[in-house]
Amino acid sequence: MKSPDVRAVLFDVFGTLVDWRTRVAREVAGLAAGMGVPVDAGAVADAWRAMYQPSMRAVRSGRRPWTPLDVLHRESLDVLLPRFGLDAATPADRHALTMAWHRLDPWHDTVPGLLRLSARFTIAPMSNGNVALLEDLARHGGLPWHRILGAETSRAYKPLPQAYLRAVGALGLRPGQVMLCAAHNDDLAAARAVGLRTAFVPRPAEHGPGQRTDLAPTGPWDVVATDIPDLAGLLGT
Repeated sequence: MKSPDVRAVLFDVFGTLVDWRTRVAREVAGLAAGMGVPVDAGAVADAWRAMYQPSMRAVRSGRRPWTPLDVLHRESLDVLLPRFGLDAATPADRHALTMAWHRLDPWHDTVPGLLRLSARFTIAPMSNGNVALLEDLARHGGLPWHRILGAETSRAYKPLPQAYLRAVGALGLRPGQVMLCAAHNDDLAAARAVGLRTAFVPRPAEHGPGQRTDLAPTGPWDVVATDIPDLAGLLGT
């Protein structure tokens, strides 16, 4: 698809551009080893990620005031650790583990694809991550953003409509001039519902070897690519 209307390509980050599970599991394993506690580090990472959407629900509903993702991640971790026998982790341990989300490695195709796209389009994250987290990911992984649109931009968590529309407004563009690329069909459905263009890129290893979701597109997305360089090619870069 080559569309002169698209001026910016925005990206979901966790899972789409960076591999959260490998890093989080590695750092969990290191903490557990230091404590002498046997643990399935992948299961801890999966359980922590499973708390991601529920932790944002109270903020989305208005029952809780705006709260950055770093705070939600830490609160979820404090609930999670006793379930795996890691409740003796110190505050310093817990902070260091929470900051693992700032050190996630990009998938191998992410940076080459973003560099190609950046020659023609404004590129930026459209993520539930807070700005400091996204800045750290950019420094850690060499993500060549033109802008950092953290969740503070909209003070709303996806998939609320304002999470997409306020990010688009921050770029001074109309929804039809912006494409969201994501590995998650529900994210794309919410973006399409408010007028954004959409691109699906599968990440079949995001949730480890047992992944059963988002293995293929399930909606009428504008573009379906195999990876980020393929997306760049399909968009004419």
